[in-house]
Amino acid sequence: MATDSWALAVDEQEAAAESVSSGEDGAVVKMDDNAEKTEDEEKEDRAAQSLLNKLIRSNLVDNTNQVEVLQRDPTSPLYSVKSFEELRLKPQLLQGVYAMGFNRPSKIQENALPMMLAEPPQNLIAQSQSGTGKTAAFVLAMLSRVEPGNKYPQCLCLSPTYELALQTGKVIEQMGKFYPELKLAYAVRGNKLERGLKISEQIVIGTPGTVLDWCSKLKFIDPKKIKVFVLDEADVMIATQGHQDQSIRIQRMLPRDCQMLLFSATFEDSVWKFAQKVVPDPNIIKLKREEETLDTIKQYYVLCNNRDEKFQALCNIYGAITIAQAMIFCHTRKTAGWLAAELSKEGHQVALLSGEMMVEQRAAVIERFREGKEKVLVTTNVCARGIDVEQVSVVINFDLPVDKDGNPDNETYLHRIGRTGRFGKRGLAINMVDSKHSMNILNRIQEHFNKKINKLDTDDLDEIEKITN
Repeated sequence: MATDSWALAVDEQEAAAESVSSGEDGAVVKMDDNAEKTEDEEKEDRAAQSLLNKLIRSNLVDNTNQVEVLQRDPTSPLYSVKSFEELRLKPQLLQGVYAMGFNRPSKIQENALPMMLAEPPQNLIAQSQSGTGKTAAFVLAMLSRVEPGNKYPQCLCLSPTYELALQTGKVIEQMGKFYPELKLAYAVRGNKLERGLKISEQIVIGTPGTVLDWCSKLKFIDPKKIKVFVLDEADVMIATQGHQDQSIRIQRMLPRDCQMLLFSATFEDSVWKFAQKVVPDPNIIKLKREEETLDTIKQYYVLCNNRDEKFQALCNIYGAITIAQAMIFCHTRKTAGWLAAELSKEGHQVALLSGEMMVEQRAAVIERFREGKEKVLVTTNVCARGIDVEQVSVVINFDLPVDKDGNPDNETYLHRIGRTGRFGKRGLAINMVDSKHSMNILNRIQEHFNKKINKLDTDDLDEIEKITN
């Protein structure tokens, strides 16, 4: 797999601009920290979280969720594979798969790959989280469909942002490295090509606005020759202004027999409606939802009157027990910055993670925390999902999670405290309560999960010491 030098002639500033999307592919509004999050910021968070998960995954997650397969034709036998050899791949692709460290298919790959590689081609809508091997699966499907002798685009993959497109491109290059005839082009803003040029790369990956331009206005791509159309991160994609319409317009230019593959981490109603518009007559793979359990996590709360008292209570907890590593969640970037500074003054090794940091910076902070170089990670919600650090023994909610209407955000609470009590160990969650309102929030969280959260007393410290070590 080769990438022509001009195919990545991307101006860094334009790339940075594209990373957050809106309009063609984006603009971000800087806001006061205490102001409501704008829609654009929410979208940026989703795209950034997805990229962050890709950057910090060193291997596939061991997903315990069961896979549910809904076939287009329920009478047809359902094939699943336990090895890559069963797929009868081209030898150079099999070599690429093994070189990437995949020994056997992941759960989602077992069912998705036979469908994606079937003849005649079948359409697929699949739900899969980051780390389940779905990028490798659809990349393998694209590489398998390409006719290397034909020097024009045959596979088209849409990503919500420039950085996510680049990450998928890396997988294509890795998997196709023993297949030098296959070439890849990036349809991203900043990749300026001469007008009237027809590109010869067989695979194009890009963001919707630029791909649409390449197909219609600039005519670099003949959409009627596309065999495989992949929509990756559909939930992030449709949260972004304009991307949904652009994706549908691209899909309408493609031939009727083009294979459509759509992937999304979540299947909200909006994603379903979008998927049904762009993927006719699909097979569907869903993950059966498996609730995270709170059974292994001891939960407590501490009563305070204000922010300074919460900080003092935090110092008292640290003074009374030995904590290996802790994650502390705050509601705003401002509070997180203040708390990290105060804890540093007290001599703690503190890492700070918040939304204004570049995703690569966040990944570096998480890596340092994983390696134990910092013992305390202070963060906003950017870190609530998907970050597994085995040594985290305590999660502290310096601020309780609430949604934009001020109601308890139960799902975020579950994700936050789920950072501890993992890998079969016991965990500890401590909630800081500083008003009648936050006590009310805590009570509603207790009711939702039907789990009692006890007030932290000095008598509990011995029990806590056992959990944290």
